[in-house]
Amino acid sequence: MNFTLPLKNVGINDIPMVGGKNASLGEMLQNLTALGVTIPDGFVVTVTAYYAFLKYNALDEKIKATVDAIDYDNIESLRRGGMQIRQSFLNGKFPAEMSEEITNCYLALSAQYGQEMTDIAVRSSATAEDLPDASFAGQQETFLNVRGPEMLMDSIRKCFASLFTDRAISYRQSFGYNHLELALSVCVQKMVRSDLGTSGVAFSIDTESGFKDAVVINASYGLGEMIVQGAVSPDEYIVFKPLLKQGFNSIIEKKMGNKDIMMIYGEGGDERVKTIPTEDKFRKRFCLSDENILKLSRWVVIIEEYYSKIRDKWTPMDVEWAIDGLTKEMFIVQARPETIHSQKNPTTITEYRIEDESRYEKLLLKGIAVGDKIGTGKATILYSMDKRVSEGHEFIPGSVLVTDMTDPDWEPIMKKASAIITNKGGRTCHAAIIAREMGIPAIVGCGNATELIAEGMLLTASCAEGDQGFVYEGEIKYIKTEYDLSQLPEVKTDIMLNVASPGLAFQFSHLPNKGVGLAREEFIINNYIEVHPLALLNHRNLNDASLTKEIEKKITGYPDEETFFIDKLANGVAKIAASFYPNKTIVRFSDFKTNEYYNLLGGKYYEPNEENPMIGWRGASRYYSEAYKAAFGLECRAIKKVREEMGLTNVVVMIPFCRTVEELHKVMEVMKEFGLERGDNGLELYLMAEIPSNIMMAEEFAVHIDGFSIGSNDLTQLTLGLDRDSSLVAHLYDERNPAVKRMLEMLISAAKKAGVKVGICGQGPSDFPDFAQFLVGLGIDSISVTPDSVIKTVNAIAEAEALIADKAAVLQMN
Repeated sequence: MNFTLPLKNVGINDIPMVGGKNASLGEMLQNLTALGVTIPDGFVVTVTAYYAFLKYNALDEKIKATVDAIDYDNIESLRRGGMQIRQSFLNGKFPAEMSEEITNCYLALSAQYGQEMTDIAVRSSATAEDLPDASFAGQQETFLNVRGPEMLMDSIRKCFASLFTDRAISYRQSFGYNHLELALSVCVQKMVRSDLGTSGVAFSIDTESGFKDAVVINASYGLGEMIVQGAVSPDEYIVFKPLLKQGFNSIIEKKMGNKDIMMIYGEGGDERVKTIPTEDKFRKRFCLSDENILKLSRWVVIIEEYYSKIRDKWTPMDVEWAIDGLTKEMFIVQARPETIHSQKNPTTITEYRIEDESRYEKLLLKGIAVGDKIGTGKATILYSMDKRVSEGHEFIPGSVLVTDMTDPDWEPIMKKASAIITNKGGRTCHAAIIAREMGIPAIVGCGNATELIAEGMLLTASCAEGDQGFVYEGEIKYIKTEYDLSQLPEVKTDIMLNVASPGLAFQFSHLPNKGVGLAREEFIINNYIEVHPLALLNHRNLNDASLTKEIEKKITGYPDEETFFIDKLANGVAKIAASFYPNKTIVRFSDFKTNEYYNLLGGKYYEPNEENPMIGWRGASRYYSEAYKAAFGLECRAIKKVREEMGLTNVVVMIPFCRTVEELHKVMEVMKEFGLERGDNGLELYLMAEIPSNIMMAEEFAVHIDGFSIGSNDLTQLTLGLDRDSSLVAHLYDERNPAVKRMLEMLISAAKKAGVKVGICGQGPSDFPDFAQFLVGLGIDSISVTPDSVIKTVNAIAEAEALIADKAAVLQMN
């Protein structure tokens, strides 16, 4: 009987014999090694061995009787049944010929690696695991740093038993799988010494939005179980696949995790592994170099392309990887198909939108958003299943589960929760995967949720506001809207989007669009950098120790202040540009007013007090000013990095609040000084048309630019001479005022005459469909709207285009 097989001899067609995990590893060993992907060798304990073990110990009937007797609505019944089955396995014995065959394979593997008793990983591989329609993530056990035949046989026995963990039994029951039709194989694989290096998880798809063109990597120090379990908040890196394939350094996001603990090898004996605190100096740096981020991403793309080819359909992948701290070599240790977003209908979009502007007053804490939904309920704080059972309090369906880290064993409870909130974990831990699969909003890595939230407190957990999750006290009202994009009419006018938050960009990319008409740098600076750029550059000369301390804390992980600003701004811009690639992303240089700059960290040292900041030192007038030029240089260098290093040449730059043609020339000179020149590498330059002088001198401005983008908010204020924030005159503010409309007619006419593009990115078309129709009638090239207005704007434009077509047809007939 074949109780074992060499790992390299099995493939994707052998799932019934070796399970999903082993089939996948063998397939990669056979076919991807030649492409440079490295996988540790090993052998497989086959399904035949599992069935022989069942028969030898007469377990079949006992398992059937026990699972049939479980009341699946009663967690205690599930626990008792699962425990009885597992104990039967653990009391079982191996047939002598099976033990001998497995031991001989282990000794041969040890000899292959030049060791007497080599260290191995023993991983469960179920026959229904890692299938395209169900992940079964984390259902069975893995044992690391196993040494010697005795420990190996004990680990295999425990793997067999783990086919009947509570979570596995519950999961199979909810998905309708027959418990006795599933079997277990075991992978025995050479360990990678990531206890001395780094390890983690990588997906070839964004796990929250389903964005197809991203590799998302989670990484931490030590053995990978810490990330998988959700016990650590890892670093996160995102790489843009299309430009990675072209050889660019397309790392579009880097977020530093806490990485406060790590799993390493134990001291020997029964202590296979142990958890220790991570040294402070390691916690405060990124644990992967750019070189390794890109190398791993290339491997993930190779794996995705291979599996897509053999399955004859796009197959995004979930990959576990490790870097050996001794040899510095990288290895892939697992790969399975992603099973959630790859199954979704891309034309159906469900939007959750909170309209309570005062909600931030009720904000309790933030974390990493898993999914894009909102859940409300009373908090139930749990630290362990045993405590919950001993105290006799049942988890009430609809409650919000609050815990330190969500053990996948809690799957029966998790599916009853309206939301899940944890102190620890990242977006790729098993608990996050299971929450995502169940469609339950989860906010992980909050830090101190169990301290700030009281038992029974009414909470709203929102994952609908970007990649950050927000926990609010009380019930926050929201609107849920479903759209069928396939029903939208086709329009000739380009619909673009106003996108401020990089965290929402992947999600918005699914909307019908021709790119981004306005990406504001201010949002990125305010939310990701938070420091006045001049304070960043000069804080050590200000003799403000507390400011220096805050800035040094913010730039943790970066070599210096300049790099911090450039990389953070570049990553924010790049994530937006990648989301809509290859369509244009028009990035407006910073346009804070003095009072807004003043509120940034250190801003008080650099900002004058102006009576009317709205028409003061803002936009273009800052860029060439000796007082601000160095800060503008950082912005230029960030854009240069996005376009040249990352390859996102779809980024167009736009100058705001430029009062005169002479001022435009000065700004262009400064841009050139910092490496940005119109026309170089296809760089386009747009002008924000928001001042009456831009309209009056449109013909002169047009000679030096590639397009105008109308800022209807400021243009309306300056045309009508009013402050829309003043309640005394706010009633007069209206983008549809005849004077404003005449301004727009003049600009669009001049732009057409000069042969340059003209679009609008102000709020007007988003708020008023009739205003959008007016612009279409003038022949505007593009209308950029807020994402929540896309559907109604498309419909309004379709109506306008139909009216224009009807009129043209009538004229032709006459």
